[in-house]
Amino acid sequence: MELIKHAHACVTLTKDGRTLLIDPGTFTPNSARLMAEADAILVTHEHFDHVDEAALRAELARRPNLRVHSTAEVAAKLGQQALAVAAGDRIEVAGFDVSVHGERHALIHADIPQAQNVGFLVDDHLFHPGDSYSVPDGNVETLLVPTSGPWTKLGEAADFVRAVRPGRTIQIHELMLSELGQNSTARFLGEDGLTDTPLEILPVGHSTAL
Repeated sequence: MELIKHAHACVTLTKDGRTLLIDPGTFTPNSARLMAEADAILVTHEHFDHVDEAALRAELARRPNLRVHSTAEVAAKLGQQALAVAAGDRIEVAGFDVSVHGERHALIHADIPQAQNVGFLVDDHLFHPGDSYSVPDGNVETLLVPTSGPWTKLGEAADFVRAVRPGRTIQIHELMLSELGQNSTARFLGEDGLTDTPLEILPVGHSTAL
């Protein structure tokens, strides 16, 4: 399996000639093209930086066989081609085995309702948590770690990594941090900081084998 990092929370996974796209939001400038190239799409929650709803609606209309798996809140907005999933579900999507974990977006403030949020564990290897520090069941080799946003906290992120105990961590959800901020966060969360695992900063458009 190969991972390609796109802007912010969006990643592509490829395996055996098939492509799984996760969280193509409006902060990802090429999200429409990525949707057009994907065999299936996963969306962790309804926020615009994780799903470009207009572009996704257009792609679903263009390809009646395309399927999106997401929360009930997202599925209700997108129609019959969107299938609702929840914690405990296990599905086969475009040749990938996906288990679903977590229920709610991390708390931003008591005045802001918490959206539904699910994380996706792909092939019992890579975990995309969306906007949450929910710890998945089972072993995780590669953990995608959100590093910026109104809900993120360095201490909670460190505890998240410690609880998951992955073999590898890769930064996502980074657009609110400058280069200096990203490097500082990587030091706090890395092997010489609060965890024993280096936080990898994979540049947009770059890929890595998993």
